[in-house]
Amino acid sequence: MNSQLRFTRIAAPLISTILLVAAASTTFAADSCDNIAATAMGTSTQLGKIVNIKLLFCEPSTPEDQQVLVDAFKKGKNQGLTKALEKMSTSGRISLPSTVGYDLAYVRVIPTPTGRQIRWVTNRKIAFGEVYNSTRSKDYSLTAGQLDLNDKDKTKSTGTLYPATQLKMSKTGELTWEVYQNPWKLQNIIDWGNKNPEAVENH
Repeated sequence: MNSQLRFTRIAAPLISTILLVAAASTTFAADSCDNIAATAMGTSTQLGKIVNIKLLFCEPSTPEDQQVLVDAFKKGKNQGLTKALEKMSTSGRISLPSTVGYDLAYVRVIPTPTGRQIRWVTNRKIAFGEVYNSTRSKDYSLTAGQLDLNDKDKTKSTGTLYPATQLKMSKTGELTWEVYQNPWKLQNIIDWGNKNPEAVENH
């Protein structure tokens, strides 16, 4: 039985910053990676689902990387963006439940009045069943997200995760994320900095 495809279209300020705005970017601590843990909470039809994720940010992407993605999207839209991301060096890693995790291809770090904003986009690991059954979900070839880290009041740190998404341009020329099912809210964010969270917890 074919299940009905559910997707959500949302405006794409994330991609606007990543691809279209040459925003100032800070770096992570030298010779180290930034460890962040968060609780991802489902919304809308996935309300009530909760999973824990881990993010590792090691090397922010360069302005040259940004231009590569801009050119790739202009030429080949979402498919072009996906292929360009495949060729990029690793900037970090994301770990999700029931997966071995995967590398983050593109990461931007933007200073804010209260801390920093981290935005990323990378290729999604397409499951064997999606390919074998040629499901529509395999068209949603990207994973993207955003963290707004508040160093003054860490309880106010928030974020959003788009587990399976693709980038589209509307008839009016607006860039939008088309998210398979729904975006997930990131809460209970813990910024471990360059510390090993497992070592801290076991101390």
